[in-house]
Amino acid sequence: MTPRVVVLSAPSGGGKTTITKALLARRPDIGYSVSATTRPPRPGEQNGVAYHFLSRDEFARRRDAGEFVEWAEYAGEWYGTLQSEVDRVLRSGRHVLLDIDVQGAAHVQERYPPPQSIGIFILPPSAAAWGRRLVGRGTESPASLARRLEQAVAEIRQSLDWRHIVINDDLNGAVGEVARIIDEDGARPHRPRPEQVSRLVEALVREAERLRHGAKGD
Repeated sequence: MTPRVVVLSAPSGGGKTTITKALLARRPDIGYSVSATTRPPRPGEQNGVAYHFLSRDEFARRRDAGEFVEWAEYAGEWYGTLQSEVDRVLRSGRHVLLDIDVQGAAHVQERYPPPQSIGIFILPPSAAAWGRRLVGRGTESPASLARRLEQAVAEIRQSLDWRHIVINDDLNGAVGEVARIIDEDGARPHRPRPEQVSRLVEALVREAERLRHGAKGD
């Protein structure tokens, strides 16, 4: 087995973190790169497990020292992948799994061109289920949620260009599909029917706009 850099990306609330946890539980040949962020921890999140939680000054220091494979601003906060985390997992002989946004995924794939890296975009099963998940979190201010939704719309539209797209309509099925993509080294495109993806993307964009306008009080 040749260790790969596996990038899972999705709009906020798309379920990529749940898929990540399931993959890690089932596959000892996959290790996780813990991302760094300037956002505050959510209830139950532990530093060094969910994220490396950094102050903006510390994040900027590490960024300027070239310690990140990629970093991006998302909904007003900074997120990044530490090179040390990627190297740690690859040295162990395992695939390294990154749970990051679309902008970061593009930078990773520049650093690790396919087939060194495999990019997989996760889409939620429906607009209604996605909207309920986002609103149900209750962890963000209306302004923060509006910014996150605006970013989500941009990412959803970009998903049409990805080689591998998995719809998270059944967790076991989605995890199995991601595992097959990894085992094939990303050689064969995995995508639902084009018309199915197009309809879902259109519905997700409409739902994001509806929620965003509600969050902003329009």
